[in-house]
Amino acid sequence: MALQPFLALAAILFGLGLYGALTKRNLIIVLISIEMMLNAANINLVAFAHFLPKPNIEGQVYALFNIAIAAAEVAVGLAILLSFFRTRDTSDVRDMNSMKW
Repeated sequence: MALQPFLALAAILFGLGLYGALTKRNLIIVLISIEMMLNAANINLVAFAHFLPKPNIEGQVYALFNIAIAAAEVAVGLAILLSFFRTRDTSDVRDMNSMKW
């Protein structure tokens, strides 16, 4: 396979994730969209590392670090969501304009 299908897949995933992050109002959908954008970046990292003139494992290592950071991001995001939901009984992003209780 060539590099172009991987780049096209990553571009489509990133575009869908960007659309979801900017237009959706549910915080869970926004977090999933951000994860989709990070996975598109992981596809690019692995594809470019594989298709270099001298293939190496650096792309996979960077992708693993990116996955670890994404897992931490989701844990913090879900903690914020649960705290917000307990106080205001909603997960709508529009209601998060103030963190005052």
